[in-house]
Amino acid sequence: MKIKPSAAIRKNYNEISTLCKETGEPVYLTKNGEGDLVVMDIEAFRRRESMLRLREALVAVEEDRLAGKKGFSIDELDGLMQKTIREVADGKRK
Repeated sequence: MKIKPSAAIRKNYNEISTLCKETGEPVYLTKNGEGDLVVMDIEAFRRRESMLRLREALVAVEEDRLAGKKGFSIDELDGLMQKTIREVADGKRK
């Protein structure tokens, strides 16, 4: 974790940008000694957002399972996926 004063973003944008890209980690900016902003590389942000969406989906599925909601067997899921692949290949789905 890197911590910089908020004035650093104005004075050293390129340095902070490079730091974010090279480390893949966010840079924490402070204002008057207190946390103010977090800056991160766009690819790291996209990966993080993708991971969060996946975790949310997995938690929702696990909550449904614990609540007794019926899911699909592996064979049923495989059949649904094969059907979807065929439909996409045939141009029936967009």
